[in-house]
Amino acid sequence: MDPHKRSATIEIIDDIGKVLALGRYGTDKTGYADMLRAGRRFTDRVWAIEGCNGIGRHIAHRLVHDGETVLDVPAKLSAQVRVFATGNGRKTDPVDAHSVALAALHSPNLHRVEADSELIVLGMLADRRDGLGTARTETVNRLHRILLELFPGGAKKFLSAMQARKLIATIKPRDPVGKTRRRLAVELIGQLESIDRKIKAADKELQKLVTDRGSTLTDLHGIGPSSAARLLADTGDVHRFRNRDRFASWNGTAPLDASSGEQQRHRLSRAGNRRINRVLHIMAVVQLRNPTPGRTYFDTRKAAGKTSMEAMRSLKRQLSNVVYTRILADQKRSETASPGGQSGTALQPSATGLTPHTGPSDKPHPGPTTTQPNHRLPAMS
Repeated sequence: MDPHKRSATIEIIDDIGKVLALGRYGTDKTGYADMLRAGRRFTDRVWAIEGCNGIGRHIAHRLVHDGETVLDVPAKLSAQVRVFATGNGRKTDPVDAHSVALAALHSPNLHRVEADSELIVLGMLADRRDGLGTARTETVNRLHRILLELFPGGAKKFLSAMQARKLIATIKPRDPVGKTRRRLAVELIGQLESIDRKIKAADKELQKLVTDRGSTLTDLHGIGPSSAARLLADTGDVHRFRNRDRFASWNGTAPLDASSGEQQRHRLSRAGNRRINRVLHIMAVVQLRNPTPGRTYFDTRKAAGKTSMEAMRSLKRQLSNVVYTRILADQKRSETASPGGQSGTALQPSATGLTPHTGPSDKPHPGPTTTQPNHRLPAMS
């Protein structure tokens, strides 16, 4: 399926890639019912949808709710198929659906979409928290711009609403321009205070949900409630990653091999889940600002001749390993808990693994997996 907000184009293929049907349907109740009816003509079916964490999420969750098996096809994977297909990489909805279908047919390790209500809630609230953070940054920037026109040199860089209110109270312009600027500044301060209250309430709600799920991610230095919620919501079942190297490849902290001839080097990966990569970057920055194992690891890599960017890349990879170990331990503890609430042997991961000899911080993406056709199809894509 190539999904959009108001329409979805599907192509039905069998296990050897033969096209059986093609159609375009609306995403309203009538169109969705017609599409579901078309798919259910085939008993052994799997739906492959591009972008189940983005534009395809709304229809993927509807299908899962109706008992269908849904696989998430990364956009980059289907794009690679489209480039090497006939038609000079032409991009239309039917071509996109065909690329998604072939990508699903020949990729055995695609993530199966699960409608875990707790994780869906965490994801929605994490999105809202990110939106509040963005709104706060925009409001502070606008406030700084006005304060610069009211006070020579402006206000200090990291400005709270209370500090801004105290500052604005020290000036009372008499000209119309100055009065208007002051009034707008007061309005922005009020907006900032409102956003701060919402952020505080959102963090409190997220902290409770993360704790109730049995996660201890917020015990790690640099992981707050919103970051923990994002990690849990986007990761889902951590067992879908065979090891920490696969997890690092998924979140983009595994460097890419860029060796040529006698020169052996790696470069930064721009692939992977960028939201999780951002969480790990923030975690690294927070650790660097404090006397933590991460700070020690970074300094050790610098002393070994790495540049600051290379040391940061290595640190993010190590933090990815720490986060993976913690999520895995929390999930195992939850899975081994008895109905009475008594857990089995708890695994105790820690950040002490941040030593220069621990983990493949410079290891590139894991090697390729075998890509045998998925014989569960006919696939619905």
